[in-house]
Amino acid sequence: MGGRKMEKAENKEEVSLRELSERVAEFGRVRGWDKYHTPRNLLLALVGEVGEVSEIFQWKGEVGKGLPDWSAADKEHLEDELSDVFLYLLRLADVCGLDLAQAALSKILKNASKYPLNNPHQQQIQP
Repeated sequence: MGGRKMEKAENKEEVSLRELSERVAEFGRVRGWDKYHTPRNLLLALVGEVGEVSEIFQWKGEVGKGLPDWSAADKEHLEDELSDVFLYLLRLADVCGLDLAQAALSKILKNASKYPLNNPHQQQIQP
């Protein structure tokens, strides 16, 4: 977010969405960006970042899971752009006063009701 990429984190510990949200908010706050982090501006930035992800795939055709034919540099580029999308989405939810983690869990349950199992042997999603 914000143009410059932070150095890749060496620490692979688990992090909660709440902690990420707080860190993204702090990152913007200390740089004086809060006045620019309106829902509209964040949405437009998010759309721009989704466009950058789309560009990466634009001429590649179908690709296999795990991106087996991609170079490490191409995968890192995708990782950076997906991270930008994720962080803008997280910041947008926070600025709108929404708990994205709870909303996502709720949506999974709504989708489970909307799209019931066709095969009785498939595993049911538990709340």
